[in-house]
Amino acid sequence: MVRHFLKDDDITPAEQAEILDLAIALKKDPYREKVFAGPKTVAVIFDKTSTRTRVSFAVGIADLGGVPLIMDSGTSQLGGKESVADTARVLDRQVAQIVWRTYAQAGLEEMAKHSRVPVINSLSDSWHPCQLLADLMTIKEHFGHTDGVKIAYVGDAANNMGNSYLVACAMAGMHVSIAAPKGYQPDPQVVQRAKEIAKQFGTSIEIHERPEDAIRHSHVVATDTWVSMGMEKEKQKRIKVFSDYTVTKRLLDLADPSVIFLHCLPAYRGYEVAADVIDGPRSFIWEEAENRLHAQKALMVWLERHKK
Repeated sequence: MVRHFLKDDDITPAEQAEILDLAIALKKDPYREKVFAGPKTVAVIFDKTSTRTRVSFAVGIADLGGVPLIMDSGTSQLGGKESVADTARVLDRQVAQIVWRTYAQAGLEEMAKHSRVPVINSLSDSWHPCQLLADLMTIKEHFGHTDGVKIAYVGDAANNMGNSYLVACAMAGMHVSIAAPKGYQPDPQVVQRAKEIAKQFGTSIEIHERPEDAIRHSHVVATDTWVSMGMEKEKQKRIKVFSDYTVTKRLLDLADPSVIFLHCLPAYRGYEVAADVIDGPRSFIWEEAENRLHAQKALMVWLERHKK
């Protein structure tokens, strides 16, 4: 049975740890794995604009001995004249893996259902699991471990980042604390799933309204843009709703003295984060951005090894 990576808990906590260890090893020795030697081709499909995802997957596939086939829905038949299922049947006869950055999670699930090669969610409206592998790698590099580390996520938690932080960090044995205004808090089902996972590790999942309550004593503070792609018409409303959720130096000072700041980027200084935080000494955003490359390479290697 082919393994896919459509959401954070499509792998087990032990498998997540294995991928993170491999990512750290590949960062030290970038060209040791050649699972796409041939070269094999990997399809990388974009329905949304991208910088980090496009660069990191293209470079990573090449590092692994393969060729990235960059596609977009606007210049292919996908989602227009051809169904997702038929596209999967065409691609899996010619490529080693399929990476898709899209809107609906249902599309990814349909692709995986009909694909005989691994399908990777490089972002959907529901989950952003590749980003979390990079974040967890950054945390593990800095602290030497993830177990027992507390992360606070501040801002819009009713989105893919809120979902993935809850589940992936719980899987890594971390305490997770979310701060979001009413109406923008995470899906209760996702919170319940995170609590079920956290119970295995004796860690906590907390949902707050006040950022101060979430950030206090945290080792990691993360945020995301208030206006994601497709929400541009809500910009002014969202700026008003989230005005008290900017990660400032004052807020960051409530965290543990060892705190690091993360942001999946792109960032809007003066909105979700103050410039003196994101550009300050406690910010690890550039390490985090680079680690998309190493974490995704490790994921692709792992999926190739687990083909049956």
